[in-house]
Amino acid sequence: MSSVLAADYPSKTINMVVGYAPGGGTDVMARTIASYLEKYLDGSASVVVRNRPGAGGQIGFSEVASARADGYTLGTMNLPAALAVTYDRNADYDAESFTWLANFVADPNTLVVPVDSEFESLQDVIDAAGEGGSRLTVGLSALGGNDHFAATMFANASDIELNEVPFNGASLARSAIMGGHVDMGTMAYSQTVGFEDELRVLAVFADERIEQASDVPTVKELGFDVEMGSFRGIVAPSGLPDDVREVLMAALAQVAEDPEFLAVMERQGSPVQFAEGDAYEALAQSQDQIAQHIWETTPWK
Repeated sequence: MSSVLAADYPSKTINMVVGYAPGGGTDVMARTIASYLEKYLDGSASVVVRNRPGAGGQIGFSEVASARADGYTLGTMNLPAALAVTYDRNADYDAESFTWLANFVADPNTLVVPVDSEFESLQDVIDAAGEGGSRLTVGLSALGGNDHFAATMFANASDIELNEVPFNGASLARSAIMGGHVDMGTMAYSQTVGFEDELRVLAVFADERIEQASDVPTVKELGFDVEMGSFRGIVAPSGLPDDVREVLMAALAQVAEDPEFLAVMERQGSPVQFAEGDAYEALAQSQDQIAQHIWETTPWK
């Protein structure tokens, strides 16, 4: 797109591609951002969410990566899952296939147990795992994503062994945890919201305690240098013209500061951690390195 054309941007509908089905956390975030993005693009264009579910999000991520880099196709990005799939299959994109605009959500993983579990602290889990015999089971929404990586990284850091049990999605994993079918889980914090009477969160895999659960310690403060979560943001195809990129990033930055938007995100249980441009790309590269390391040391397929 020439700078002359970019000066008119946006002049038509912007499509925001979501690689997951309607109603999930990523879809809800996308629709929330889209409504406020329209506002901060001065109402000059509509932003329409297009769901392209399938293959663990790969269909949607691929569509964004292969789209024309003109600012009229954006996409949601899920880290580390989106880049993890580039190791366990022949994906037609990688971290270089996108223009990294802005991350909005940093939803940390948790170590969570049934509310009636005998485990009341992280140390209880470590002690039980160190007693030998059958390994403790940890429920995961899937292999090759943040739940899986959190469990693997924690087991390595604490020198314990866990039996990882993948399910077909977070809701099934949560049901298994609540029902005591597995000993614990490493689900994202937002997926525990509303289930406080059935789940006990022992720790969060974040650098600092999160505001929504300020009484829950971090794994790091308990002595284990592990951070993992579900990072959700907005990307465009690589090669986006600088002037279009600047328009979008300025509008997305305004969205991230909008009090109404922040209130909506809080009600959704989605911790906002805004990172734009180079900082977002650095986050993506770090998540890619984690996925690559785990794939090379303990491949999941």
